[in-house]
Amino acid sequence: MGAVTLRVADLDGMIRYYRDGVTLDLLSHDGPVAVLGRGTTPIVILQHAPELKHASPRDAGLFHTAILFDTREALATAIYSVASRYPGTFTGSADHLVSEAFYFTDPEGNGVELYFDRDRSQWSWVHGTVEMATIYLDPNGYLRDHLGEAGAVAAAMTDATPDARLGSAIVGHVHLSVGDVASAREFYVDRLGFETTAEMGDQALFVSAGGYHHHMAMNTWNSRGAGKRGLALGLGKVEIVVPTADDLGELGERMEHFKVGTRDDGRTLSFDDPWANLVEVRAAS
Repeated sequence: MGAVTLRVADLDGMIRYYRDGVTLDLLSHDGPVAVLGRGTTPIVILQHAPELKHASPRDAGLFHTAILFDTREALATAIYSVASRYPGTFTGSADHLVSEAFYFTDPEGNGVELYFDRDRSQWSWVHGTVEMATIYLDPNGYLRDHLGEAGAVAAAMTDATPDARLGSAIVGHVHLSVGDVASAREFYVDRLGFETTAEMGDQALFVSAGGYHHHMAMNTWNSRGAGKRGLALGLGKVEIVVPTADDLGELGERMEHFKVGTRDDGRTLSFDDPWANLVEVRAAS
């Protein structure tokens, strides 16, 4: 998964949340657009759009952007940082068997998951379905176990230089709110080509490529029956990265076969899902 683009009303405030709270680096800030990530990897792109209004919580759109950290100490540092600076944004935590996850809501209502993956050798698969659960995970206990002195120092920094950050981070998965699971399956599995890794009846669908537990998920918990989105604050774009230009070309042919309207600028292929969530696909090489 590539970066997630968010349309925001308060650009400076949202930069502070993701930089000083979530511990991302401000990679660039050019007028109304700010890019935050780790190293050279963009994770969140913020587009200033103060003229727009917030969508209804019952609408389709972003459920959360899930940021994957490479060590438990790096995750604990981010948890401690955002919980210290923005304590009202923490919404819960869970052991999902494949991962350890902590949930927040940013100042404009966008969901954020910060997580660490257990080693793939510890994941359990049965007939192509990965075993996941939601088991209580004590955030204070997690910090006691994994927040070292270096993490506490790093969490105390604001606008830290990249060298001061612990570990690396990427977008691990993107979770969407959709109107119905059947349409999500038809689009993201049958047409786009992801594989189903887990299902929760007509409530949620988890999909991936390459044997990951999930690169994307779609649920109807708040948005059952939702139709196409209007232009609003919140999710602007989901980016997917495929390995090669050949893969991108094959995807274009696939989407044409299924009569999905696409836009091809020679570098990226973009299209809307059934709820008007913009998806952009590019090749890594």
